[in-house]
Order: sequence, then C-alpha cells, then structure tokens
Amino acid sequence: MSYEDKLFTFTQNRVWRTYTGGRTLDQIVNLDSPKDNHFPEDWIGSTTQAKNKGREEIKEGISSVLIDNEVVKFDELINSNPNYFLGSEHVEKFGNNPMLLVKYLDSSVRLHFQVHPTAEFAQKHLNSPCGKAEAYYVLQTRDEITDPYIYLGFQHPPKKDELKLMIEDQRIDDIADCFEKIEVKPGDCFYIPGGIPHAIGEGILIIEIMEPSDWAVRFEFEKSGYVMPEEARFMNRDLDFCLNVFDFKEISKKEVYKNYQQDPLLITQYNDVSYKESLIDSRATESFRVSKSVVKGTIEKSENHFYIALILEGECTVQCNGETLHLNKFDKFFCPHGIDSINITSEHGVQILECAPPLTR
Repeated sequence: MSYEDKLFTFTQNRVWRTYTGGRTLDQIVNLDSPKDNHFPEDWIGSTTQAKNKGREEIKEGISSVLIDNEVVKFDELINSNPNYFLGSEHVEKFGNNPMLLVKYLDSSVRLHFQVHPTAEFAQKHLNSPCGKAEAYYVLQTRDEITDPYIYLGFQHPPKKDELKLMIEDQRIDDIADCFEKIEVKPGDCFYIPGGIPHAIGEGILIIEIMEPSDWAVRFEFEKSGYVMPEEARFMNRDLDFCLNVFDFKEISKKEVYKNYQQDPLLITQYNDVSYKESLIDSRATESFRVSKSVVKGTIEKSENHFYIALILEGECTVQCNGETLHLNKFDKFFCPHGIDSINITSEHGVQILECAPPLTR
C-alpha cells in the first residue's frame, strides 16, 4: 500500500494520567455516557511512549492514523519513508523523531503542581535529547467554570530549602500561595519554558504542544484519589536532584502576560478574509512552531515542512492529489513534508491550528 501523496487523519488516542478529566473528549466522539476518568488526554501525532508507573506493560501514547479504513501506527508510518514524511534535513538532524507532541487535554480538576526540565538539563542529566517545553492554546472552558485559570511561574517564590519542606510535608496550601491565578479565556496562547513551575486549572480544554517527552517533576503527590508512587514523582530520581529543575525567579502576573502569553503575528495573507498568523516561533522558543490559519472561501496552501493540524472552529474540505477530506471541529490531520500543496475550502469560515517541528537551520 502506498502511503504517499495523501493526508492522514488521526484516531482518538486516550492516555492514562494521574488526574481526571476527559468528559469533553468523550463528547467529541459521541460516546453515549460521557464522563470524567483517568484518560483526560488525547495524544496527537505522537511517537512518544507514555511513562505511567505501574502500567509499564501497557504500551500507550503512540498515535494511529487512518488509511483507507486501516489503522496504522504513526511511528510505523514515518519509518516507512522518513525523508518523505519528515523531510531529509529534519531526518539528518533529528532522525525519525518528529520532535513534536500535540495533545488535547481536558481537565476536570486542577492538575498537579509540576515542572519540566529544560532541554539542556535533560541532555546533561537525563540522557535525553529534549526536555519538555510546552505551549497551551485554550480551546474552551466548561459551563460551570466561571473563572478559568492556570498557574505559571512563582509570583511569590520560596527559597529552595523552603520548597523542599513544603513538598516533603505536602503543604499544598503553602505551595499554592507561591502562585497567583493567571486568568485565561478561549483563544489565549501561552508558552511555558522548561524550569517554570505551573499547573492547569480545572474545567479547561486546551491544545498542548510540547517537546516529545514525558519528563515531569510532580511536586503534588495526590490527585483525584490517586497517590503517585515515589518513582513517578521525581523522574526516577530524588527530590534533591529535582529541585535543580526549578526556576525560582519571581514572575509577576504582569510579566506572565507580557513574556509568556503569545501575541499573533501575521505571516501570510491568502485573500481578503483568509490569513495565517504565527503564535509560537523564535520569539519564544526554537523547540517547535505553532501557527493558526483562518480560511473563508478557497485557498491553496503550501508549506516547506510537515505539520499536525487541528480544526479549532468551523468546518472545511481539504483536497490533496485528487482526494478530499471533510473536516469538522476537533478533527486533526497530518500533512507530510512531501506534499507540495493542498486546497482548503470553507463556505462559512474555518480556523486551523498548525503545529510544526523546530527549524533545521
């Protein structure tokens, strides 16, 4: 079977996590009784294995695509012709790793307080090519949530030895007092560098874009009735080691909005009402790129890299080499590097988030 000259839609790929959520993800696929559980995330375009202590025998995290009603693992698809799917320059620099992981994340509770290592820390101390810098694009909030928020950076930073005692004693109120709530709304986009402590508030559906790893220091141990084993808290290390991951600098709320909320930058005008804007680029990070296309009518779209696309609002048809995809809100697809161009048509308008790998030069 030829896997070339076409686009690929992703199946839903729910992954077990230590917190709960996922009711909205159930609704997206029209389950009869949508509910929150321990599968609050849908991993998209993933060749990354999830790290879940106690579930090592369960291989989860790798995405699948649909090809003529056949389900094919995403890593197997890439490995069948990496130069075509990822581009020869990307493969030369990064191998068959897309260097990108995208998720739908649907929280019913505030997530654990956590922090992720930088790429430099991971390369030096974790024998890993990448850390876990992240970006959030806020899609929607639940009706019952009146003040959606995230925590991002220490507004009231503790000293390292103070934080160590808070973590050891699990003084969650004291840890929370190190932060102030950062109010968010649909359409907001934030970048979270490695080292910056953070947590996502309850009742938020976000798209999370990140370096392709599952490294996390979770310094809150219990959530949704589940207590993490010690090995799952500190990346199989100890607390003293993981305290070195934290950035303890003070970040005011004003600085969070100024430095980490991303302002869109117009980069392409397709026609009078259709355009593409950059959300995450070298202004914030070299780790990955995120842009948003707004299309009404018909455009021809050509890129010089592969990308993972998600429909934010509206619907459209996408034509590629004689094949047509009909896409609705929440659908997601993969466009290989080897595709020269696609045509997108939307009568009433569509918004598409496009997640791309780091530049190779």
